[in-house]
Amino acid sequence: MSIRLYKSYTPGTRNRALSAFTEITKVKPERSLIQKNHRNKGRNNRGIITIRHRGGGHKRRYRVIDLKRNKFGIKGIVAAIEYDPNRNARIALIHYTDGEKRYILHPKNLKVDDTVLSGCGSPLNIGNSLPLHEIPLGSAIHNIELIPNKGGQLVRAGGTAARILAKEGEYVTLRLPSKEIRLVRKECFATIGEVSNNDAFLVQSGKAGRTRWLGKRPTVRGSVMNPCDHPHGGGEGRAPIGRTRPLTPWGKPALGMKTRKRKKLSDSYILRRRV
Repeated sequence: MSIRLYKSYTPGTRNRALSAFTEITKVKPERSLIQKNHRNKGRNNRGIITIRHRGGGHKRRYRVIDLKRNKFGIKGIVAAIEYDPNRNARIALIHYTDGEKRYILHPKNLKVDDTVLSGCGSPLNIGNSLPLHEIPLGSAIHNIELIPNKGGQLVRAGGTAARILAKEGEYVTLRLPSKEIRLVRKECFATIGEVSNNDAFLVQSGKAGRTRWLGKRPTVRGSVMNPCDHPHGGGEGRAPIGRTRPLTPWGKPALGMKTRKRKKLSDSYILRRRV
């Protein structure tokens, strides 16, 4: 993937850096693999806003992604590489030899007309899905299952990959992109390779309007609000927040406060915390 930089022809192009989409080979999605995508826009089942700064944005249709990779022993051919508005990674359209079509997360360097395979004993090629105990140490992997046969839950963002550090007993030790080191059962499946679109973090919208197209609404600092609206509000002029620590609009600690449960069941599988 590459980034397209713009010259300052207008205020909106002054700091714009967008994806060049050079790897995309097909524009329209496969009709049999798309669904309606009703977005909640930050509201719960009563219509109350529970997550602020969400709403608007362009319509999206959801692409059904095969995260389980359970077409065991059936060869698939990469028919196209497509854009997915619901994630920052690209997706690949796979035509299987039995006639079925599926989308998968596109691994880096996987090209059109390449073949992919999943299941025990599959070749150690990019895009193939195997159990963790069959993948060599040091391999880059993505779309990792946490529970066997549930489907990939870890390492699905653009440009990310995990590494296999060790194998011992029933568990495999992984280093995740967050630098967390944790244990995963050896029967869990993972896909070989790094997720494509590794320049996604370089994208800059350049203007507020493009951020609105993505469904993000403006964020207002608490320090410019009134005291009835935010704990940081009030005061004359540019006043400090007047509290011992930064707080959320509801008075809870913010900016660095850990929110993970202290006695979560999966703590025993984490050998080193994320940074």
